Amino acid sequence: MATPKHIAIIMDGNGRWARQNALPRSAGHEKGAEQVRAVVDTCVELEIPFLTLYAFSSENWGRPKAEVDALMALLVSFLEGELPRMKEHNIRLHAIGRIDQLPPSAHKTLLHCLKQTEKNAGLTLTLALSYGGRDELLRAARKLAKKVDNGEMTLAEISEEVLSESLDTSGIPDPDLLIRTSGEKRLSNFLLWQCAYTEFYFTDILWPDFDREALFEALNDFRNRDRRYGLTGQAED
Repeated sequence: MATPKHIAIIMDGNGRWARQNALPRSAGHEKGAEQVRAVVDTCVELEIPFLTLYAFSSENWGRPKAEVDALMALLVSFLEGELPRMKEHNIRLHAIGRIDQLPPSAHKTLLHCLKQTEKNAGLTLTLALSYGGRDELLRAARKLAKKVDNGEMTLAEISEEVLSESLDTSGIPDPDLLIRTSGEKRLSNFLLWQCAYTEFYFTDILWPDFDREALFEALNDFRNRDRRYGLTGQAED
């Protein structure tokens, strides 16, 4: 099986990594940000077109304010530090979720990076920020309902393709491979519609320890999968 065109990652385990190393949670998040850079570099090297990272969920707003503030500050620092690298490696930054809910500094920095990289044609790096899969589907449903109500389209015209185009990920193919670190085995409200036929890979490795070698292990596992999309091998042939 070929290398996946789109990898999505639930980056889990920063807090546990920090506890195991007798460090504050912020240190775990900082170390996790370093691994983002390593994974992005590997995807660029392998010419993988799309990488989507679950950076901050809609539920994460319920964490202690000090931790949320630290995460937002880390986001700003990461974006500012990585912008020159994104330009150098032709990476296009994209974002999904309710990014308008981000603090002003984070929102401003994100919009700046999106604008600066919008014409890049290499890896599309998508950050899911203030993102929830159910919320995304709800917003898409409301968008389509409003079009029907305004007479712009009929109910019969709403298809899977039309709904997909109404999602935050419009224009981005569904993930071929979803990786979740830290031993958890659930989607946690991430890309619920898009992962209908995605291959899942779960690993006990905590995100701050998920290095280049760990990514290659996930890719090797993916290559051994038989993706039939509901068909039999004969029907697919």
